[in-house]
Amino acid sequence: MKQNSVNGKRAGISWLFRMAWRDGRAGLRRLALFMSSIVLGIGALVSIQNFGNTLEDTIAGQSRELMGADFLIDSDRPANEVVQQLMDSLGGPASREVSFLSMALFPGKEGSKLIRVRALEGEYPLYGKLVSRPLAASAAYQGEGRALVDATLMVQFGLQPGDSIKIGNKVFPVGGSLLEAPGNTVVSTSVAPAVWIPLRDLEATGLVQTGSRLEYAYYFRAREGQDLERLYDQLDPLLDAEEADMDLHTDTSQRLGRRFENVGRFLKLVAFIALLLGCLGIASSVQLYMKEKRAFVAILKCLGASRRQTFFIFLIQVTAIGLAGGILGSVLGLLLQEVFSGVAADFLPVELAWAIHWGPVLTGMGLGVVMAVLFGLLPLLSSWLVSPLSVLRIGQPDPVLSRWLTGAVLVVVAAGIWAVAAGLLQDPLRALWFVAATMAAFLVLGGMAWGGMRLIRRYFPHSWGYEARQALLNLFRPNNQTLVLVVAIGIGTFLISTLYFTQDMLLARARLEDNTPSANLILLDVQAGQQEGVAGIMRPMGLPLVENIPIVTMRLHQISGRNVDDLRRDSTSTINGWILNHEFRVTYRDTLIASERLVAGEWVPRFVETTGPIPISLSDNVARDAQVGVGDTLVFNVQGVLMDTRVASIREVDWGRLQLNFSVVFPTGVLEAAPRFHVMTTDAPEEAVSARFQQELVRAYPNVSVLDIRQLLGVVGDLLQKLSWVIRFMAFFSILTGFIVLLGAVRTSRFQRIRESVLLRTLGASSRQLLKITALEYCFLGAIGSLMGVLLALAGTQLLAYGLFEVSFVPSAIPFLVVFPLISLAVLGIGLLNSRAVLRSPPLEVLRREGV
Repeated sequence: MKQNSVNGKRAGISWLFRMAWRDGRAGLRRLALFMSSIVLGIGALVSIQNFGNTLEDTIAGQSRELMGADFLIDSDRPANEVVQQLMDSLGGPASREVSFLSMALFPGKEGSKLIRVRALEGEYPLYGKLVSRPLAASAAYQGEGRALVDATLMVQFGLQPGDSIKIGNKVFPVGGSLLEAPGNTVVSTSVAPAVWIPLRDLEATGLVQTGSRLEYAYYFRAREGQDLERLYDQLDPLLDAEEADMDLHTDTSQRLGRRFENVGRFLKLVAFIALLLGCLGIASSVQLYMKEKRAFVAILKCLGASRRQTFFIFLIQVTAIGLAGGILGSVLGLLLQEVFSGVAADFLPVELAWAIHWGPVLTGMGLGVVMAVLFGLLPLLSSWLVSPLSVLRIGQPDPVLSRWLTGAVLVVVAAGIWAVAAGLLQDPLRALWFVAATMAAFLVLGGMAWGGMRLIRRYFPHSWGYEARQALLNLFRPNNQTLVLVVAIGIGTFLISTLYFTQDMLLARARLEDNTPSANLILLDVQAGQQEGVAGIMRPMGLPLVENIPIVTMRLHQISGRNVDDLRRDSTSTINGWILNHEFRVTYRDTLIASERLVAGEWVPRFVETTGPIPISLSDNVARDAQVGVGDTLVFNVQGVLMDTRVASIREVDWGRLQLNFSVVFPTGVLEAAPRFHVMTTDAPEEAVSARFQQELVRAYPNVSVLDIRQLLGVVGDLLQKLSWVIRFMAFFSILTGFIVLLGAVRTSRFQRIRESVLLRTLGASSRQLLKITALEYCFLGAIGSLMGVLLALAGTQLLAYGLFEVSFVPSAIPFLVVFPLISLAVLGIGLLNSRAVLRSPPLEVLRREGV
């Protein structure tokens, strides 16, 4: 007997695993349901992490192909003597480029198009490939003086090789369509498709004028064994002093990676919320599972098992559940990676190759174990307090853990959640805010559910019919999981509803909220002598001149008496570097506009004095980065003329508004004689009128570029639609997890439901009445959870709109008319589907099977 005792020598680890398997095998279906509640969350996390690693490896491996060179030197002006000497010391560039935005006409075709002109000379790309149709066109276009036209533009205007494209004053024969080029994406080519021309023909276009924003780039191939990081450290400070910059091919890949990093973090958090919902289901299910195992635990203790042994038996079960969930979730995540690859293809300038990264897989498996143990720990500890006498004493109350132990476990759980979030975000502070915000959302939803239940009890509708009253009472049955279900359903609904409400808020944010007519066409680089001619083209078409904004380019020469050159060389200076190197585009006017608010100083509308510094107004970000305030002096270099100014006022500028905003604003009466260009805006009511106006304008003034806001918003809308599809897809995981938690609740509360069914049938209830009671119960559950999720999303978005974005918005009706009823119906369907066995079983059969 001693050898067979659970406390004997043979009752070691192997005995614990055997007992865990034997006991768990009997409830395998229930344990599998527990496991499935975390599979979706882990699958979403693994897919995002694996996709991110694949993207990172692809970008790192193709960084030279993305840039087309080992490094480049770029500037917004031609290389001066110093920059040219530095480039000569490197052996000279292998290729030169001047790029800018311009309008293009197509002789013999209707319409015009905003394009990005890339005027090149020399071998480019040095790495990667330039794919054209016909294939030889990419190698011959420079020598033959032809243009390579983006393939989408060729299709849009029905162009063929041999047709013509007019850029500025010069007509280029089309050499071929451009299929692949370094850095091209579907999104970038949708806004301004690229047209490649020989650099030697740039002057003939006549587009290099005052106000033209040109970008000069010089591409280099590194010498064998050259240390690029060291070269960058040596040359970049020298180039900064000459208003130029140096970029390595690794910088390009890092910038691209950072663009997708924040989106990846957001998606990870959405997936993590789905995982947390699944963990709530585990905690609730394990709690009910342990209640059912009280007799089993008591028997084991009567046979000599210690508290530790009984605890570890169930801990092994929960750990196995978490491991199995982690494995299945990781496999699901690898399969889901294809979804993200397909959606992201339009935004990426590289082609992704599907790959398995073992880091995310191992992370998913580990997460399954860690989260299952963390959330199952509190109910597992209840086995520690089960008395052996419980097997004899019927109706003995459940053991209650002490407050300090419960508090300690909750602290451990919160710390574990924070640690996992910190690992996902790679930022402990952000992880802390995320955990706090998530807990707040869970607490708010839980509080709303608890308060709603209290109100139902206090103001119980006694006048309702019998079935409706009984359905409401079922929400309060012993071992009910109403709170968990409402939170699970509410969080998923909250995520989806927030997406719709945020879209509405962003659309409201994009509207021009002033009293002038909205403009959908922006005319760039209008020269000073062309304003009347441009307005003359508008008038016959009935197009209003909404705005005519003069712009003067200038750079800072002195800040508070110190030369900018000295500040660049001063290593102790804390003035932001961009202030010292930036070419400011300033305007002059006598009033504030709708996107500005005066925060300090006095607005000066007109300068009437003949001596003294000119009063100017700075945006708050420029004042902060330049470390100046009201009364400080600045000296600007305006085309070689030094102009003394003083800061008269500081403005808070709403840069998110869809209108032209400026960092520096001069009063009227100062810059009218300075070299300048203008930006004019108008409103075309129809696309046909817009197209005809653009075509006539470009024929008369080829240097003027037209930005069609309608087209731009269409591209942005398509972009947001694809991103929102991904977010909806991730939110769907939360909804689906909530349904699995619901399924688990139905299964785990089956015993109480069977007893109720037996009692109601014995009292004379019909099957139809039982079906109606069950249907109404799940209708109430779905309606309460989804409605609270929608209301919480509405409240949160309203706070963002008024507090952060300072806009009012009309909420979308979709969450109320579509999301709310669909989720309620889904909850009803799942509840009825899993209650069929209870509803169909006769009382006697149920009593015998359950031992009631």
